[in-house]
Amino acid sequence: MSNLIDELIKLAFAEDIGDGDHTTLSCIPATAMGKSKLIVKEAGVIAGIDMALVIFNHFDPTLKVELLLKDGDEVKPGDVAFVVEGKVQSLLQTERLMLNVMQRMSGIATVTRRYVKQLDGLHTRVLDTRKTTPGLRMIEKAAVNIGGGVNHRIGLFDMILLKDNHVDFAGGIENAIHRAKEYLKAKGKDLKIEIEVRSMEELERVLAVGGVDRIMLDNFTPELTRKAVERIGGKYETESSGGITFDTLRDYAECGVDYISVGALTHSVSGLDMSFKAC
Repeated sequence: MSNLIDELIKLAFAEDIGDGDHTTLSCIPATAMGKSKLIVKEAGVIAGIDMALVIFNHFDPTLKVELLLKDGDEVKPGDVAFVVEGKVQSLLQTERLMLNVMQRMSGIATVTRRYVKQLDGLHTRVLDTRKTTPGLRMIEKAAVNIGGGVNHRIGLFDMILLKDNHVDFAGGIENAIHRAKEYLKAKGKDLKIEIEVRSMEELERVLAVGGVDRIMLDNFTPELTRKAVERIGGKYETESSGGITFDTLRDYAECGVDYISVGALTHSVSGLDMSFKAC
């Protein structure tokens, strides 16, 4: 997916710089050299350092970066992540894109780490979703990984997930599963199949048909989740989804599910505060 990252960086610079950063070009000589450091201003988990290196290299390969932290490190106000040395014009023109990416990724990694720690001692893993910012999915899902979470499917292309609308439009659970399996065979594709169920009755229908890899228990209560997990008996992977908050996360995990998907990891996260200052 490196081509998507390259396209993202090109587009981001195009929308920010346009035909030139006239503020910088007007007052900073092209020959001026200097240093800037990335200062953390809020406690959390830092993420996006590797992306920052790609951004700096894309814009100006002559910039030299001294790394003092790495992605996934827990940080506090005053910590310095890295120092960059080179053309002052380049430092100023890469500042905002680098900060936007790192603040967003660090915010996601920080929230993800919090959710992961809430499940200490349990086998349940925290999953992200496709509820991501258009165009930023790859870096947001990378941030979930850095925070200790697990990526669900990247997009519509790397897994079959039969949700309620697919089931309803297909004419039922049986039709949806059979058609998915026939499609994979016809196309010669090896993709996992997951199906969402909304009730114990639907779960029984899935178990009768079989042929899936994971069952998503959508909007089940913890009590019903425990009953469903016991009924599945380890035959298929299990995932809880729908309306699960940080406060109820462990309740669901203690029911024995393998995964819990949390849209809040990416769709409503605040960035981690940091700044890029001359030194």
